Amino acid sequence: MPESPEVQALAEEVGARLAGRSFADADVLEFRVQKTRARPLSSLVGERVDRVERHGKLLDVAFANGAHLVVSLGRHGWARWGGADAPESTDASEKTDASETTGALEPASAPTAPDPAEPPPPALAALTFDDGSTLELTDAGGWVSLGCWVVDDPHDVPAVAKLGPDPADPAYDRDDFDRAFGTRRKQVKAVLQEQESIAGIGNAYSDEILHAARVSPVVHAAALDDDERDRLFAATVEVVREAIAARRGIRIADLKAAKVAAMRVHGRAGDACPRCGDEIRDFTFASTTAQYSPTCQTGGEVLPLRDGGD
Repeated sequence: MPESPEVQALAEEVGARLAGRSFADADVLEFRVQKTRARPLSSLVGERVDRVERHGKLLDVAFANGAHLVVSLGRHGWARWGGADAPESTDASEKTDASETTGALEPASAPTAPDPAEPPPPALAALTFDDGSTLELTDAGGWVSLGCWVVDDPHDVPAVAKLGPDPADPAYDRDDFDRAFGTRRKQVKAVLQEQESIAGIGNAYSDEILHAARVSPVVHAAALDDDERDRLFAATVEVVREAIAARRGIRIADLKAAKVAAMRVHGRAGDACPRCGDEIRDFTFASTTAQYSPTCQTGGEVLPLRDGGD
């Protein structure tokens, strides 16, 4: 699932290329991606792009007439340049959810090389602009998770309206963090991924944050002591902001591979923890696979493979 650092880099590249350009054509190959049927993507033809922004994990293409094209990339969605700018080989970074991470620490390995036998994910919509640029919106999943809305205000999109404070925002502070966690009897990994509480973090970055903070993914927020809360707040801000800085300037075809390469624990089950040397372990959390270091995070306890995620 794309998370805030990669979506921020995507927004910056798309904005730098398309700001000032007019929308020339919309080719929607999968009707289910259009969530505002009364205002299809084609209703924006002729309008000029003003800027491109990010809200949590969502992309917002703002037009000069006040309209917004909001794109939710869902679990397996991404974007790529098409037409003459189409990549020569498959973007291997399109293929993963279980192997993504970053953090306040250095990358663990180089990006995985593309597999030429793996077909590229299908483009469900292609957006063409007056300079010939084509932005393809893809979805590599078995079900359509990509979604597009044409609205007057991005907050008209429910997923944007519900977003909590974003740790990438310079104004994000300890009060925002404490409101999210409070004394809730909910596992901290679940709180980190709860978009209403903290915007932009998913499975990969929550693993990285918890590892950096040396906090168990299954401990309840109410059970955190003051030192653990301090470490978790610091890690939340540092991991997200440093990942955004690290992704900046990487072309969008390479962003997901760069994310995979930067992971310290997420997607690295069986490897040695880069801090303590213990074996990184898997556990299942809310229908996804997550990773942690027993020595660093759970006092040596190996978590059951399957967890309820409460």
